[in-house]
Amino acid sequence: MKKIIALALALLSGNVGASTFPSLPEPVSNNAVAQVETQNGRYLLSFMGLGPDKDYLAVHNKVWALKFGQDRWQEKQPVPGSIDPIGRLAGVAVGVGRYAYVFGGYTVEKSGHEVSSPDVYRYDIKNNRYKLLAPMPVPVDDSVALVYQNRYIYLVSGWHNDGNVNLVQVYDIKEDRWQQASPFLGLPVFGQAAGIADNIILVCDGVAVAAHLFKRRSYQGVAQCHKGIINPGNPLKIDWRVIRHPTGKGRYRMAATSVGDDIVFIGGSTNPYNYNGIGYNGKPSAATDGIWLFDTETDRWKMLKSGTKTMDHRGLLEVDGKLLTVGGMGNSQQVLDKITVHVADLEQLKHSD
Repeated sequence: MKKIIALALALLSGNVGASTFPSLPEPVSNNAVAQVETQNGRYLLSFMGLGPDKDYLAVHNKVWALKFGQDRWQEKQPVPGSIDPIGRLAGVAVGVGRYAYVFGGYTVEKSGHEVSSPDVYRYDIKNNRYKLLAPMPVPVDDSVALVYQNRYIYLVSGWHNDGNVNLVQVYDIKEDRWQQASPFLGLPVFGQAAGIADNIILVCDGVAVAAHLFKRRSYQGVAQCHKGIINPGNPLKIDWRVIRHPTGKGRYRMAATSVGDDIVFIGGSTNPYNYNGIGYNGKPSAATDGIWLFDTETDRWKMLKSGTKTMDHRGLLEVDGKLLTVGGMGNSQQVLDKITVHVADLEQLKHSD
């Protein structure tokens, strides 16, 4: 609990919302993000996403990299793809050492038809090259990717072509193979957010599919949080438990990560939406500035505010004591080109007992 109080103090004392990072070359939302570290330095990476026009033509496979200490993002080799069109939305990425691992996403055709991509690539920033890895057994998009022991990457739930899945698909970096872990026990969702601290996973919210009598199915936001405890002796065994939701109102496409033993959720929208930022209910979706902190040791929540409203994120990055999002959408569905610093100083958090 002391760590949560320390973060609250950091929020109050830091210059939250003011960015010291250069803007992206162009606005992008729904982009996969990662941080990698090489012998030549550290990098922030943005993969694929949606441009400011927010239509099917704005879906792309562009990649930008920012080396720490430089004042400009560099365009890199675009993400390859096995299906057309090549551009994708709602992919996820994680950094493990010098490599970034990029998973899935979905393509959008002119007709509006969408296809979940099975593609998995390892990106080497040093050589600006991709290596095609074993494809996802069940292709998913709008999922989450979580790294355990710098070897296993968990994809929890998500959307597969025509509906959500309850699968927990585990990619083994060392073996380049997939296995299935204990299924997710919450409602299967897409657009959820999640973090992992040691062997504790926390997955919150997202959108479920609802069936109706005599009319077409609909998409409904859900307020749910599930804690998964990975068995240290068997990474495929997960003990799923229900956790009290912090607000009772679900959010869609938040950004999340872990900080020590805490898992942090930032932003998102309470009105689930299509990729253009317009809700499934036909109303424009508004972003939020809430910050939820979950202490995995006590199962307790702390509610704070960022001061900057953003949504449509695929990840939250911790950089030198700052929590930031790369691109995304603002409160009026505008696609952003900025790096938003939501928490400016985590030094107190890192050194608290």
